[in-house]
Amino acid sequence: QNIVRMRTIRGEDLQQHEREKNMAEQPIPVRPDEIDPASLHAKYLQERDRRLRKDGWAQYVDISAQPEYLDDPYVEPGFTRAPIDEEIEVAIIGGGFSALMTASRLKKDGIDDIRIIERAADFGGTWYWNRYPGAACDVESYIYMPLLEEVGTVPSQKYAGAAEIWEHTKAIGRHFGLYENALFQTEVRSLDWDEASGRWLIRTSRGDLIRARFVCLGVGQVTRPKLPGIPGIESFRGESFHTSRWDYGYTGGGPNSVMEKLKDKRVAIIGTGATAVQAIPPLGESAGHLFVFQRTPSAVDIRANRPTDYSWAKALQPGWQRRRMENFDSIIANIPQDEDLVGDSWTDVWRNLLVLSEGDGENGVMERSPEETRQLADYTKMEQIRRRVDMVVKDKATAEALKPWYNLFCKRPCFHDGYLQTYNRPNVTLVDTKGRGVERITEKGLVFEGVEYEVDLIVYATGFEQNAPVYRAGGFDVKGVGGASLEAKFEDGVQSLHGITSKGFPNLFMLGTLAQAGGTVNFPLGASHQCEHVSYILKRCADDNVVRVETTAEAETAWAAQMEAKHIDRDQFLADCTPGYYNWEGDTKKSFLNHLYGGGAFEYFRILQQWRNGRFEKDFHLEHAPARVAAE
Repeated sequence: QNIVRMRTIRGEDLQQHEREKNMAEQPIPVRPDEIDPASLHAKYLQERDRRLRKDGWAQYVDISAQPEYLDDPYVEPGFTRAPIDEEIEVAIIGGGFSALMTASRLKKDGIDDIRIIERAADFGGTWYWNRYPGAACDVESYIYMPLLEEVGTVPSQKYAGAAEIWEHTKAIGRHFGLYENALFQTEVRSLDWDEASGRWLIRTSRGDLIRARFVCLGVGQVTRPKLPGIPGIESFRGESFHTSRWDYGYTGGGPNSVMEKLKDKRVAIIGTGATAVQAIPPLGESAGHLFVFQRTPSAVDIRANRPTDYSWAKALQPGWQRRRMENFDSIIANIPQDEDLVGDSWTDVWRNLLVLSEGDGENGVMERSPEETRQLADYTKMEQIRRRVDMVVKDKATAEALKPWYNLFCKRPCFHDGYLQTYNRPNVTLVDTKGRGVERITEKGLVFEGVEYEVDLIVYATGFEQNAPVYRAGGFDVKGVGGASLEAKFEDGVQSLHGITSKGFPNLFMLGTLAQAGGTVNFPLGASHQCEHVSYILKRCADDNVVRVETTAEAETAWAAQMEAKHIDRDQFLADCTPGYYNWEGDTKKSFLNHLYGGGAFEYFRILQQWRNGRFEKDFHLEHAPARVAAE
């Protein structure tokens, strides 16, 4: 399909393209004895220093100052409806994976009095907003798309495109009858606990007043776009938008077709992270000329996408998806497995690690510590990625600029089979800003090192406020008992039980959070465990006639102590990384209370399971409804 769409490929060029494509999809062997750890470490620090900035996270603009970048370009303006005044049992704020998994679980557990509140016009969460060209899953679809067995579908390919993932979220909504419970195009303005009624008062942009006994916050981790604080950003007279608000009215085409309106346009894209790696190939194919403004290159490995073998899919046994999910994240967590079920570039670094570990004890002699072995495996993997750049990109200067010099998990690894090849196009120019970024934006374009690049369109591939706490990601504050602010409580570090509940905020559950929880590369696995946990609590409340549940101070303190005891000091690792959202743009001195649970995801999952076997009454203050009087 991609070959058909590439306008410039004909005849012998097609054969050459196929040869290059096949070569680029083959792993490149690197021997450990070719690695010089000392020189690589020095090189990594040198590259880090080019990106360090004193302003850290403050280099980005609060998106609320540019409200046009938050508008929904996918709906017709003018939607209205009558305000709702109602009392319900459970309100779920958000419409992405966490919200859908929680709502479906509650339905299965017999809790039907649910209201879902979502600011988008449909379910999908990040997959509603991210419709940029080339958008796709970078984790295998068979483990990333939740509830496949329940809905009865199998993705069409190993790495599904955004449109297919979005359709699956809607299929979940239909399968579990969630649409009748949903309020779309509705933003929560405030969330306040009312002590007298024992309910949360939810006020929305549509004038609604919803009184909910329980509230589940599933607003997501990648929902609030961020813009770079480049001087003059507001002065540009051409078109501009964030990748999460793609304007196909301006570009033409669609996520999987050539954007014909760009054929005579000069386009700039700022950013070369996970989003840009997917958007740049179709932009390069469509634009008259594309300028890619890069601070730090991504580590782009082989994706090797392929269609689903439906004979394989038909042979899958019940429970296959959870087993595959756990197998993948176990390998990523360095937990030995008999088989690598996914077998992709994500798990390749751990395969390298196993090879190194097995060869490092021959004749009973250990040459390296486990830490040194892991680092050597990382160096080897990154060298493979850099050599692939040399093999694919023809211009030597461009190839050198595209090489990543940092540890693999300093940034989110990327996987693509056409990204590097895009820089061989004569209409694509890489503007390597050597870590400094664009100097300023003018009415006509962008300036770097005194050169103005005049463009018609600026695309901001600058990502989202990653790991934003629930109150910020949702764009509203949460006021608990006595009007206390959740934001104020978390100012010096998250205070919670399992990252899910917090004292002073009864009947409130935080979903899909990463602080004080077990992080997984494949987000839906971790989210599913949290959703099961919350559903268990709500089912217990329903069964035991509990109307108020609140974490005790003792439980919160004990969990903080366990967080501290299990904390893994990664400050030095993060400090050595080039700045990015993994290390808060170089500000590594964050409270351990804001970190992932240091014991790992699977230990965290076990803690939740064990807690459900006897801690409900011990760690919660419980208030029961008055006993019902039986009818005579």
